[in-house]
Order: sequence, then C-alpha cells, then structure tokens
Amino acid sequence: MHGTDPETWRHDHDYLGAKLEQNERQTRLVIALTAVMMVIEIAAGMVFGSMALLADGWHMASHASALSITAFAYWFARRHRHSARYSFGTWKVSVLGGFTSAVVLGIVALLIVWESVGRFIVPREISFDQAIGVAVIGLVVNLVSAWLLRDGHDHGHDHGHADVSGHHHHDHNLRAAYLHVLADALTSLTAIFALVCGKLFGWGWMDPAMGIVGSLVIGRWAYGLVRQTAAVLLDGDVPQETLDALRERLILHPHDLVADLHVWRIGPGRLAAIAVIVSDQPEPPGVYKQRMQSAVELAHVTVEVNRCEGHDEAVSAA
Repeated sequence: MHGTDPETWRHDHDYLGAKLEQNERQTRLVIALTAVMMVIEIAAGMVFGSMALLADGWHMASHASALSITAFAYWFARRHRHSARYSFGTWKVSVLGGFTSAVVLGIVALLIVWESVGRFIVPREISFDQAIGVAVIGLVVNLVSAWLLRDGHDHGHDHGHADVSGHHHHDHNLRAAYLHVLADALTSLTAIFALVCGKLFGWGWMDPAMGIVGSLVIGRWAYGLVRQTAAVLLDGDVPQETLDALRERLILHPHDLVADLHVWRIGPGRLAAIAVIVSDQPEPPGVYKQRMQSAVELAHVTVEVNRCEGHDEAVSAA
C-alpha cells in the first residue's frame, strides 16, 4: 500500500436512494387513513346489510396489512443501511417488500372472486342509500391515499425516463403500496356502481359481476408487479443492451476475451459489475474499469485480468 491509508480505498454501500424517508412517511399516513376507513366500512356493511361495503372493508383490511409490510421494509432497510452484514446494502429489502405485497394483492383478487360467486348464489338485502354514502367516502379516502403515493406510480411506467442502465427509477415497495390503494379505489368505485344499479334498476347481480371485473384488473396489476420485483430479486432486470455495451468496451485487442461478466442492480439507478478478462496483451485492471464506466455508470466494479499465453500471472482489483 506504500503508506496509503486503507480507509481511502473503502466506500459506503448505502444505495437506498434519496426519497426513502419521504416514501416511508407517506406510507405510514396512508396506513392510518386505510385503517380508519376499514373500520367504518366494516361497521356500515354490518349495520346496513351491504355485502359490497363489508367486502370492501375487509378488502381494505387486507391492504392495510400489506401496507404494513411496505412500512416494515422501509424501516428495516433504513435501520440496517450501513450494516456490514449486507454486502451491497439493504435496498433489495424494499423490493422484497414490493414482491410480498404483490403476492398479497393476488390473493385478495382471488378472495374477491370467491365472495362474488357467493353473492351470485345467495343475494343479500341492502340499505342502498346509506351504503352508497359510505362507499363514496371510502372512494375519496382511497383517492387521497393514491395521491400521497403518486411517486410510486409516476416513476413506475415502462415508458418513463430511464437511465443508461435501462432503469426507470421507481420504488417497487412504494409502487406496491400505490397499487394496493388503487385496488381499494377500484373496489369502492365498482361497489358504488353496483349499489346505484341495484337501487335504480333492481339489478342485484351487478354487485357480484363488478366484483369479478375488479378482481381481474387487480390480478393483472399483481402479476405485473410480481414479474418486475422478481426480476430485480433474481438479478435479471439489466437490459441486454447494457451487457452488450460493456462487453464491447472491455475488448481492447482483437484476441481479448470477456470470460465472465455479471451485472446486477444494487439501488435506484445503481449497478454493480464483475468482469473477468483474458488477453495475450493484458492492460491494468484500472484501464478496463474506466472503459466500463464510459459505457455505463457503475457504483461498484471488480475486474480480474488474466494473461492467456501460458503465463500464470494474474492481476486483480476490487
């Protein structure tokens, strides 16, 4: 080391992103709103005989539980963000929270189908006016909650602004919370529509029919979120174009070979990479690192360089 302080070679592995605390606060506020509305809808559903309201209330209860998973993931990631136990920080805890919430969302969709089929078989007498009023309040609460969590949606579109690594800078944990709230809003909206049709036209079958339609939409959201988060958790979401660009920059001479290349995501817009180069005219590892950085911004890079002409020399840098 020639007298160099080893601390100068070390760096932090905190890749959580700047909005973690803000997203956590918003999620906790939405949990409180959801819990209050859950109690109101369950009580109103029992008093007024509305299965639509009762189902929506229990639906909100399941989402309050899922939102609690979101809040816990934020808390755990923040508390252990500097822990040496986690090689590349705790960012993926938030992704895991999003994956878990998406699974819960899918289960909720199945339960709504089950309840809707039950309502087809055994219709219930409903106090329409009171039930509609409570459902409208529930819809307003859900829309306010969705507005509070809007960043999870604004940055979650596949057509959003991506960086050179193909990342769209969305918080999967917050997006899961947003989809849960949006699913609540959808079920409230379908409940209102079904209740109005039942009151005006006597169409009792609209209630379970709208429940099935809503469950299909919710199931589609859940499936999409499971795919997105699973790809990140399994280190499979880095675009092929990024890998191709890195391989191209690593080849300095015609006979160079990129023997191994691994690239994975460690934070919002942050990538890590490991590369193994075999060459008959090897350059220092720093040269390859600089070329990789010129193709894609990397937060953590390890390069190993091996001479291939029967020599045993190997130079590596982390």
